[in-house]
Amino acid sequence: MLLILIAVHLLSRDSIAAPLSHLPDTRATTDSCKDIDNCRTFFSIVWGCLATIFACTWVSVHPNVPPPDQNRLQLFWRRLKMMLITMIAPEVMVGFAARQFFASQWLVKEYKFSSTQASFFCMGGFVSPTGHPIASKEQLEDGDLGSELQEAIRNVNDKEIADRSKGDALSKGVVLLQGLWFILQTLARAHQRLAITQLEVATLAFAIVNIFIWLLWWNKPLDVQWQIVIGPTTQPQTETKTLPVQVPLYNRFFVPSFWSMDQSDNDTAIILLFLVGALFGAIHCAAWNAIFPTPAEMWIWRTSSLVIITVPGLTFLLSLLMISDRLAPVLEATFPIMVLGIPFYIAARPILIVLPLVELRSLPASAFVDVNWSTYIPHI
Repeated sequence: MLLILIAVHLLSRDSIAAPLSHLPDTRATTDSCKDIDNCRTFFSIVWGCLATIFACTWVSVHPNVPPPDQNRLQLFWRRLKMMLITMIAPEVMVGFAARQFFASQWLVKEYKFSSTQASFFCMGGFVSPTGHPIASKEQLEDGDLGSELQEAIRNVNDKEIADRSKGDALSKGVVLLQGLWFILQTLARAHQRLAITQLEVATLAFAIVNIFIWLLWWNKPLDVQWQIVIGPTTQPQTETKTLPVQVPLYNRFFVPSFWSMDQSDNDTAIILLFLVGALFGAIHCAAWNAIFPTPAEMWIWRTSSLVIITVPGLTFLLSLLMISDRLAPVLEATFPIMVLGIPFYIAARPILIVLPLVELRSLPASAFVDVNWSTYIPHI
């Protein structure tokens, strides 16, 4: 976290383009780079950002197990909705991943499940012989069949679960490295005082948030489409009495898209959600001193970035104030401010998505100059 904050400070300080032979605010509507061996094109700038955003929002999302009767179009739409949520509010996906991570860790400690078994349980991967999901703590603690369900889950081989996953450690690592590589490139541009486009800053924010998602979901199987049937191995005549045990509040044969088992570390997940949301806005502030096409766009960017920092940051502080009764007057004074800030927060999100695309119409000349990596190679 400290390294990320240092990186944001470095970008904010050095995001202005290096002095050129012409005025520093000169814009270029075409690829402007005189050294053909050290240039990048408009297409490469946009493609690199879009490819990284796609990896951060589509590939990194690990949906829960879907209903067994969905076709390919329904599965695509289900995942597309999660992608759109990740683009608009990536901290929501971090909070969801954190809930499942802490729940899986609790299952590992409490019931001696493996990390893979626990993650598969949290995503609705286990069902009863009648097709109802086994995904709640109440089911595992059932007086009649809870111990048998626990044993049945422990008997499921991790390789069987991994075989249903569309991704392994190698594929996840490749996408994670892509995000880290983009972060490294952006920091190198800041170090060499080359212009960083607003689209690259926005992509940097997605890449850094993506690291949290990947680490939290490292043991969660990717894009699983079929559940594993488990059930009591003895006294099958009691199944109709105890099973199916419905997932609380959901009378259906699958878990919802954002289902996660309730456990004691939900507060930690919520705190992480607020902190990552504030961090996401702070990274956008790295372009505070960047060159914008117009002053109005500059102030819209700055205001939206501050809103994205303030609302989740203030919410986090309010959650801490609620612990102490002595701070109740402060809480009463700041709570209306937070409520009034929610509409601005909702408006700032699409602004920070659309504005970087609009800014591409006129880029600084040094935006087309590529990083000179040879300066980081020791000369012998």
